[in-house]
Amino acid sequence: MKANIKAKKSKTDPYAGERLKQSHFHPRQAELNLREAWSSWNGYKFADYYYDEEYEYFCIRNSCATYDICPMQKYSLSGADAEAILNRMVTRDITKLKQDRVTYVCWCTDEGRLVDDGTIFKLGPDSFLLTCGSPSLAWLRKSAFGFDDVQIVDLSDDIAALSFQGPTTCEVLKKMGLEGIETLKPFNIMHFDIAGSSDQPLMVSRTGFTGDLGYELWIVPELALTLWDALYEAGDDYGIQPYGEAATNMARLEAGFIMPGMEFNEALKTIHYKYDQTPFELNLDWLVDFKKPHFNGRSALLKERDQGSEYRLVKLDIEGNKPAEESYLYAEEGCETEIGYVTSAMWSPVVKANIALAMIKSKYLKGDIWAEIYYGKELRHHNKVVRCQMQETPFWSPDRARATPPLAF
Repeated sequence: MKANIKAKKSKTDPYAGERLKQSHFHPRQAELNLREAWSSWNGYKFADYYYDEEYEYFCIRNSCATYDICPMQKYSLSGADAEAILNRMVTRDITKLKQDRVTYVCWCTDEGRLVDDGTIFKLGPDSFLLTCGSPSLAWLRKSAFGFDDVQIVDLSDDIAALSFQGPTTCEVLKKMGLEGIETLKPFNIMHFDIAGSSDQPLMVSRTGFTGDLGYELWIVPELALTLWDALYEAGDDYGIQPYGEAATNMARLEAGFIMPGMEFNEALKTIHYKYDQTPFELNLDWLVDFKKPHFNGRSALLKERDQGSEYRLVKLDIEGNKPAEESYLYAEEGCETEIGYVTSAMWSPVVKANIALAMIKSKYLKGDIWAEIYYGKELRHHNKVVRCQMQETPFWSPDRARATPPLAF
């Protein structure tokens, strides 16, 4: 169960299917992957795209589309100490989380460097589910040292999960028979019967990684294809379509969401000193709660808060229409003083702007910013230097993503 799906996948591999596990939805997805564009994620065969990444992106923004999140890591924590271990591990105050709610979190090393981010679902008074992009069982077990009453179970392969995103998603779910789904608020959970069952095996959370209206559907593996068929039958008139990692990356950048392997490196995987990041550098100050008791990295983060961060993640609106992919940033047009680098960039079809996320040295945040962009044109290599403007708000944040009930689309 995850609101923010973030893990670095491999590049498209034509032989991926011979060595990888198959998702619970794979029989249906394989029929729709016309390009055989498979990559991998956490040992699963995973779609980079199905037909065309831009077409799939427009399905997210204009109709509805599904994204397979079975490969996400899912961990059950239960027992009297479950809340305490999570509150000790993550930077946010979990004691404030109410039942049937979801919250976005991150956790750090003792040096305050980001290990990973993810979401926590509170399913009962002493029952939680943590989801994240990379395997974290070993870290959870270390974090549980000294706590007596907590059971940690890896459910990554035992829960089928599907992200369902786009402006028509609520209408499709209503047509599928999920009564009352229009009353579900962002970061809340509801449970439903499916296939005539009476134990409500389908859990729906109003979460996602696209910045748009969307939901995530969680179910036992044996009912995965039943869920898929019901959803696609209800969504047939709405142009329902699966989408892969390429379209996900476009949508999440417009929303200003961070991606591991792009905006940050997981601290347990880096080799070079400070080639990882802190929550403050990633503009996640709002996730760090110094009012609660001790948590991993608290002392280091408190020091950084008082002294300032070396870098800061910012949103950039860039002149022109050439994406500033992997560009260096400078304090002047002459490119004499290097001040940072672009982490993700694209020409946004919905915003109609050249956008990027970038890490900039904090002491240069109030000055001019210039990007040196390299691009190809008719087999010739070109470069140009263009001005950038910082933007505080997300590039894409429609009202429908927060409205309850969502307006019919």
